[in-house]
Order: sequence, then C-alpha cells, then structure tokens
Amino acid sequence: MGHRFVVLAACGALLGNRRHHVAHLGFGYPLLFTLATIHSRTQSGLLRKGWRPNMKLVLLGTTGYFPNERRHTLCLALPQCGVVLDAGTGLFRLARYTTTDELDIFLSHAHLDHIVGLTYLHGVLADKTLQRVTVHAAQEKIDAIRKHLFAEAIFPVAPRCDFRPLKESVAIGGGGTVRHFPLQHPGGSIGFRLDWPQRSMAYVTDTTAAVDAPYVKLLQGVDLLVHECYFPDNQAAWAEKTGHSHTTPVAQVAKACGAKRLILVHMDPASTDDDPIDLQTARAIFPNTELGEDLAEIEF
Repeated sequence: MGHRFVVLAACGALLGNRRHHVAHLGFGYPLLFTLATIHSRTQSGLLRKGWRPNMKLVLLGTTGYFPNERRHTLCLALPQCGVVLDAGTGLFRLARYTTTDELDIFLSHAHLDHIVGLTYLHGVLADKTLQRVTVHAAQEKIDAIRKHLFAEAIFPVAPRCDFRPLKESVAIGGGGTVRHFPLQHPGGSIGFRLDWPQRSMAYVTDTTAAVDAPYVKLLQGVDLLVHECYFPDNQAAWAEKTGHSHTTPVAQVAKACGAKRLILVHMDPASTDDDPIDLQTARAIFPNTELGEDLAEIEF
C-alpha cells in the first residue's frame, strides 16, 4: 500500500493537464480520474491556506522608439487573462500566446512605437476565433489612431477590434481589475495598475521617474513593477529633456513604493548591449531588479 501511495503521489505531481504522462505509466482512466480528483482537492486546500497559482507575464517587446536586432518595441502579454499592454512591434508574436477567446489591449499613449502593432492584428488573429478584441485608450488617443494610423492612405482596412475610452476600472480575467493614472510625457501618457485577489502588477512607461511623482503612491505594495528605463544615469539630462527615465530614479521609485520586484523595459534601442542601463547601479538601490528581454516569461 505504501508503494502505491508513492506512485500516486509521483503521478499527481505530473498530472496537471498531462494525461499522456499517466498513460505512459500504464494506468487506466479510473486511476486517472482518481488522480485528477486528488489534484483538484489538493489545489483547493492550498488555495484556502493562501497558496496561489502563478500568473505569467510575457515580454513580447522591450525597447522603445524603433526595433533593433535584439528587441522589438513595447508589448507585454498576460495570456491567462487575455490582456495586452501596449501594441508595439512586439505584438507580431502574440498569436502563439493567445489562449483566451477575448482580448483586451490597453494603450499607454499613441506614439507610434506603442500602437503600430494594431496594424498587425489582421495577420496575428487570422487563425483565431476570438469573440471580442477591445482596445482601451484615452479618447483623444483613440481619435488620433483612427484619424492617422487607420487613414485610408496609410492603412485603409482597420482590424476587427472595438475601441473604448478608458474607464476608471476595467474588469479582466482571473477576477482582476485594471486602473490607470496620468504620467508626465510629451503628448501625454498613462500608467496601469492591475490587481487580482492575491497578486498585483503595475506598468509605467514613457515618463520621467521621480520618487515624489504623483504616480508613485499608486504603486504601493505592488508585487511586480514594470517600469521604463530608457537611459543610464550618464544621460540624465537627455532623459529629462525627452520625457523618459534613467536608472537611479527608477530604482528609487521601486524602493519607495515597496514593490517586490522590478523589471526594466523601454531601453534606448540605439544600444544592443547586454546591459544598456547599468543594472548594478539599480540593484545597489533595489536589489530585486531585472532587465527585461524579449520573449522572457515572468511568473509572479
């Protein structure tokens, strides 16, 4: 009996949706059903005790302005929730990660490196049977996209998606909500905070980081902070002039808001170096700092 329990435990560890693993071990479907029941009840018990299954963030694009040989422009995906943050050139990779029948795309602003991917939706979604694709953005950004990006002379056939002005709170998959807040940037930008019952993340791009910036208090206690870091500290003056961030203030923001983890994105595409922003400087202030790389999958 003890041996059987060990085998059952081993199979349960493999189970999830991996039916073939059990089949290869030669067990029949009655046992498979038993294992599935054990797995379900164990997971439910763990949830009651505070255990939480991981959420996955996929970095489809991590640079700004223009793509380079290493990175595409900003586009982040939460496949389990059907959520996309910004629609840069990295959006062309979305199809392989789309697992839901609804898709919500949230735009921080309407600069071309954050919206050009909307023109890819025809191809990206060609083999998908999505019931709904909604693009959420400030009304003036929606107007600009419709007037310019989808002008007849530039892109005459708009993709199959609905544009909706951002509400104060938008419900998303997994029982989550998305809220937004204003950021200082030429032409205007907004950041997003996403909250679920047992986890949270924030996305801040195209702004000049500062510990006394109004948005910092809205990031308090976030599990995962994804923040732009366009320049290293030796280009601080240029960061200020262009409405972008440099290394030290971004790390200071993460520390001030009590974030658990910091991912740096929207680096200057002029550099394809392994470390274009001096990661060591950021880690001296906020140790749990990572540099975002295209196609990285981050669990939180």
